[in-house]
Amino acid sequence: MKRVLEANLWLVFFFLYVPILAVVVFSFNSGEQISVWEGFTFDWYAKLFEDAALWRACRNSLIVAGVATAVSTFIGTTAALAIERYRFRFRTALTRCLYLPVIIPDIVLAIALLTFYVQTPIPLGLVSVIIAHCVFNVAYITIVVRARLQGYDNTLEEAARDLGANEWQTFWRITFPLIAPGIIGGALLAFTLSIDDFVVTFFTAGVGYTTLSVHIYSQLKFGITPKLNAISTMLLANSIVFILLFLWFQGGATNSRRQDAQ
Repeated sequence: MKRVLEANLWLVFFFLYVPILAVVVFSFNSGEQISVWEGFTFDWYAKLFEDAALWRACRNSLIVAGVATAVSTFIGTTAALAIERYRFRFRTALTRCLYLPVIIPDIVLAIALLTFYVQTPIPLGLVSVIIAHCVFNVAYITIVVRARLQGYDNTLEEAARDLGANEWQTFWRITFPLIAPGIIGGALLAFTLSIDDFVVTFFTAGVGYTTLSVHIYSQLKFGITPKLNAISTMLLANSIVFILLFLWFQGGATNSRRQDAQ
């Protein structure tokens, strides 16, 4: 039984990661075929720097991800603090609503947002995409920050107030440094999700406001070339870097909690 489970695990990893590895390998292929290896080259990466449409899409993605992450981090952090520290009406309902963007399929969220924009004066563009990304980013950041607040020692704040610190001083000198790993980790996760998102962006972006993921999809209509493999590899590298940073900050948060417990 153990060998069967191990074999099944290796098959799952093979099915998931071998196609990704093939994309990375053939991004260095000197030929235009994506299934026939003809030699090693960096030419396809060099051509990326000559593509104005690609860099315009990259700029739009960075603007959307940066603004959406900043706004979502503020809203998500304050929401997590309010839910964990205070008891108020509809607290349970609010908490459950925050989990909806994580649970429901992206296509359902995208159609709902598009329907909302059609009925409002908000035009489809970068603003509509930023609002859409904030909708699901707030949920993820709230979850991460709430996890950091679990087991938080409130006596540290009480000690600071006993020593004469007011609420703002207590927050900036005690609370914020202790929950900062969770906030930064949530922000990095939100930035990665925003950069990679396609479905919600595709439905809520207007003409001329193409992001990187939508640009890659549009290029598929003209055929798959190693240039697309190079774009995908760069996007994959970006995701891996931010996920590793997220795990690093989460590890720092865990170690900090252990030290607090000791």
